[in-house]
Amino acid sequence: MKQIFVNLKRFDVHRDLGGVCSDSSSRHWIENIIDVCVGSGKDKLEGIELVFMLPESLIISAVERLARHRSSDASAIKIGCQGVFREDIAKGGNFGAFTCNRPASAAKSLGCDWTIVGHSEERKDKLQIIASYDPRVLDDAVIQAGASGAVSNLINKELICALKRELNVLLCVGETASERGEGVFEEQKPRVQAVLEQQLEIGLAGLDFLASEGRDVMKRRVVIGYEPIWAIGPGKLPPGAGYIDFVSSAIKEVVARRFHFDPTVVYGGGLKEENAAMIASVPSIGGGLVALTRFVGEIGFYPEELMKVIEKYKQGG
Repeated sequence: MKQIFVNLKRFDVHRDLGGVCSDSSSRHWIENIIDVCVGSGKDKLEGIELVFMLPESLIISAVERLARHRSSDASAIKIGCQGVFREDIAKGGNFGAFTCNRPASAAKSLGCDWTIVGHSEERKDKLQIIASYDPRVLDDAVIQAGASGAVSNLINKELICALKRELNVLLCVGETASERGEGVFEEQKPRVQAVLEQQLEIGLAGLDFLASEGRDVMKRRVVIGYEPIWAIGPGKLPPGAGYIDFVSSAIKEVVARRFHFDPTVVYGGGLKEENAAMIASVPSIGGGLVALTRFVGEIGFYPEELMKVIEKYKQGG
């Protein structure tokens, strides 16, 4: 089973307000996305688990729309949220004092099966908060490494809360341009591997409670998304198959050695129609993360184009 994750970020904001949604109703927009994906036919999603990571405003509409379709037609599609808070509601503990935050229990009650944590945008935001107190984070590599470790620790708390609430987790990891450094690929390899190993060791700490359920359960419930942060954005060149295979293989090795299960690793640097076949050909990759489907003209996310991405991916595999 290959896994395709769709991160709709804040794509629900209408174009008049600076967003990329052309529908005046965000509810109608997400309902149409669900209808198109389900209506494309089971053959299009055969062998694929399609997970939508949604802003909270879209979750209930998506869950309800998905429930209107026959279960056999919609079984390949799951709904997730964009992160959970690092603490959760608990009997005898915090009963719900989480103003401005979304605890894992709330995501579960909305109907989510998945959440994404550690996305590069989340890591950047948390790092900027630390930098506001200590500007040296932006210039000193040693201090930045320590701050990055602190960010990974917060992300780990989110992951544990999600798993304990029976949400599956897409944990994103990846290196920045400064972390990758200069030089040829062979010179960059040890630096990249060190960054990813730190993010994984801290980010996946404390999984003993899940390990008791077996390696298959851990593999199913925790997927690793590799984001080459230095390659994300307009005009930037994505890594080639060799680079991606090296990194995803290294991720699998670290997780197997330290946490004793073989994770699915998906490419999070932007799965699209142009690179889907190449990504599918990388043996250590088990899927991808989609955001926009159209990058020129009227940019945005279009469900019909998503199905083309999935088709290209299946052909490449």
